[in-house]
Amino acid sequence: MPPETKQKLAERAGKILAILRVEYPQSGTALRYEDPWQLLVATILSAQCTDERVNKVTPALFARYPTIADFAVAERADLEEMVHSTGFYRNKAKAIQESAQQIMDDFGGQVPETIDELVTLRGVARKTASVVLQEVIKPDGPHDGVVVDTHVQRLARRMGLVPSTWKNADKVERRLMEIYPREDWNLSFVLILHGRAVCSARKPKCEHCVVYDLCPRRGV
Repeated sequence: MPPETKQKLAERAGKILAILRVEYPQSGTALRYEDPWQLLVATILSAQCTDERVNKVTPALFARYPTIADFAVAERADLEEMVHSTGFYRNKAKAIQESAQQIMDDFGGQVPETIDELVTLRGVARKTASVVLQEVIKPDGPHDGVVVDTHVQRLARRMGLVPSTWKNADKVERRLMEIYPREDWNLSFVLILHGRAVCSARKPKCEHCVVYDLCPRRGV
């Protein structure tokens, strides 16, 4: 088959997203939170950890440290103990505490509201920043980027939205931002849900896929 033109790729990508939005109308993060700071903490903890596990840890964590200021002055060993079960607990505890200290010192105790400011925080990359912005700070846009996790990377490659050899998250994000108009940059949540439910890494359930006909690697 000849390669798709940029216009044809954008048209197919738009159809895929439209169908998935119907299939997963209540899309959004599965992490539980009450404010931007809590979502920031939960997203940091979710690195290489399931949302289910994070949701078991955060209620006690937020009860123990109810404010950003509390996290900033917490005993590091106590914080590490509370997040231990999420894995990489020393790095995560350090990232959370240093982010809290930065927010108190540099942002007046308020979680910053732009991606450029958020990524200056310890342990906050574009993925984490975009989750917080899209989910709670700017849910109606305009969006500053696309959340690219392992599910989004896999589906983007499998569906031919990016070359199958691409493994760099920033590169995948840039391509998705080119393909989709800015108002659709919150597309990640439906891709993540579809990746978990149907388009899994090892054995995709292609027979149950609502975008089967639009997928060039269906069955692979």
